Amino acid sequence: MSDTIVNVRYMVDDVEAAVEWYTRHLGFSLLSSHAPAFADIKRGSLRLLLSGPTSSAGRPMPDGEQPRPGGWNRIHLIVDDLPAEVARLRTAGAQFRNDIVTGPGGSQILLTDPSGNLVELFQPVRR
Repeated sequence: MSDTIVNVRYMVDDVEAAVEWYTRHLGFSLLSSHAPAFADIKRGSLRLLLSGPTSSAGRPMPDGEQPRPGGWNRIHLIVDDLPAEVARLRTAGAQFRNDIVTGPGGSQILLTDPSGNLVELFQPVRR
């Protein structure tokens, strides 16, 4: 197994809107698109799989439950200047779930993508 790329799958309501949001706001680049079903984007060693309702990942489970966006799982992106990133993203119209929270390890805020998936922006404490 190779561990140079980390793959994470997010269920999204609209693949094209998700691609546009992640590439415009968070610096991801498009690897491939098979919209409206699926696209994959990349930032550093993170490959984010964006799966729409018509993708194979969107099929119902045997008990009938439908995969859907949202929840509390999230990708975690480290930033150098959290207040500046928050200001930039707010100016661009991005939505946040909370305000910046600071703890012993650093500061964080939760950003929501167009489908309600969370992205944590984190600035570690400088030691």
